[in-house]
Amino acid sequence: MENNLKVEIVKWIDEHGSLTMIREKVFIEEQKVTSQLEWDGMDKEAIHFLAFKDEKAIGCARALVIEYCMQLGRIAVLKEYRGEGIGSALIEKAMTTAKLNQLSAIYISAQCHAIDFYKKFGFEVTSDIYLDAEIPHRDMTLDF
Repeated sequence: MENNLKVEIVKWIDEHGSLTMIREKVFIEEQKVTSQLEWDGMDKEAIHFLAFKDEKAIGCARALVIEYCMQLGRIAVLKEYRGEGIGSALIEKAMTTAKLNQLSAIYISAQCHAIDFYKKFGFEVTSDIYLDAEIPHRDMTLDF
């Protein structure tokens, strides 16, 4: 991870402006996910990971902890910063957090185009293809 890239665990109440901006640009504007699907009311109780480069918020992820497992999602990196390792840094921070909290697994609903990315971290496909927000996905799991 570069010195000018950092990933922090943040609270929704403190960083909702940055988290909202990133998710609106990536999911609502780029991927055409509806606002109703994106804003599901689960953000206040979630763990949020926020990636910064040169102090600018450029990527995020959201985790819900359910029965000793982390449901990781809403992983987004602003278009102009993709390919710079930000997504990897977000996944690594989530993995470290899950292990520190003695969770047994991370579950993810992966967009099909990103499956090989998640496989690099040890995630395994656990479902057939299904549509979520009209985008093809497959469930993936990483057990600890």
